[in-house]
Amino acid sequence: MSVLFCFGLGFSAKVLAARLKAQGWGIVGTSRSLEKAASLAALGYDSHVFDGTAPLSDPSVLGPATHMLVSVPAEEQADAVLRWHAADIAKLKDLKWLGYLSTTGVYGDRGGDWVDEQSDLRPTQARSRRRAEAEAGWLKLHAEHGVPVHVFRLAGIYGPGRNQLEGVKRGTAHRIVKPGQVFCRIHVEDIAQVLEASMAKPNPGTVYNVADDEPAPPQDVVQYAAELLGLPVPPDIPFDQAQLSPMQASFYADSRRVRNDRIKSELGVRLKYPSYREGLKAIHSNI
Repeated sequence: MSVLFCFGLGFSAKVLAARLKAQGWGIVGTSRSLEKAASLAALGYDSHVFDGTAPLSDPSVLGPATHMLVSVPAEEQADAVLRWHAADIAKLKDLKWLGYLSTTGVYGDRGGDWVDEQSDLRPTQARSRRRAEAEAGWLKLHAEHGVPVHVFRLAGIYGPGRNQLEGVKRGTAHRIVKPGQVFCRIHVEDIAQVLEASMAKPNPGTVYNVADDEPAPPQDVVQYAAELLGLPVPPDIPFDQAQLSPMQASFYADSRRVRNDRIKSELGVRLKYPSYREGLKAIHSNI
C-alpha cells in the first residue's frame, strides 16, 4: 500500500491527499495544533502535531511512508523538518519520492523578465532567502544520502476559498497599479496534478517551476473577478498612494515571469487552468 506522509497538511497538500485517498492510498499528516490535527482526523487521515519547535513525539510514524510531501514554511533559523528529522528521513527504506514545496520567490526581482529552473537564485525577501536555504538543504540530503528529493517552486497559490472573488465580494480587493508589475499564479488543483505526475515519474534532484501560462498584472485579475460577479470594478490605486502594510508592499517588490516548460515536457502535465481566467471562472461556477 502506498502511503503519503505530509509535513504540513494544509491548503495545497489537502487537495493532493484527497486525490490519493480516493485511489486507496494511506494518508498521514501533521498540523501545528491539536485542534487542527483533530480536523484532519475527521477527514479520515492519521494526524499528528508538528509545530516546528520540537520533533514529532513518535518519529516511527514516518516509517511506513512511501512518499513524502514537505509543505511547512521555512522558519527563522532553518527548515524545521530538516532540523528535526533529516536523519530519520534518510533512513526510510521504502521512500520512493519526496517533494519539497518552495516558492518562485527564490528568483527575486527580474523587472518582469522570464526565469526558468536554470536561472540563478536572487531572493530579495527574507522569507524567500529562507526558502532558498531550505531547498539547498533538501538537495544536499539527496546528494549525500540518496533521499529522492524533488523541489517544486510554486507561484502564487489560489483556489476555492482563497482567490480574488472572495476579496471582491468582501469589498477588500483593490486594483493597485504599479507599472510593469506582473505576478505568476497557480491553481491548487494544478499543483496537485503536477505532484502526482512527478510521483508517477520520479527524477530525484530535479527542480520544477509550478506556474500557469500567463503572468499578469494583479489589477487585471481583480477586474476579471469583479466582472464575473457582476459587481463594480474597484478603482485604480497608484502603488505609491496605496496604504499597504510592509508585508503587503513586499509582494510588489518582485516582478518576474516564470516559465513552466519542464512540467509539460518532462512530466506531461497539461494545466487544467492555464490562466487566472479559467481558474476563476471554474471557482465562480461552483459558488
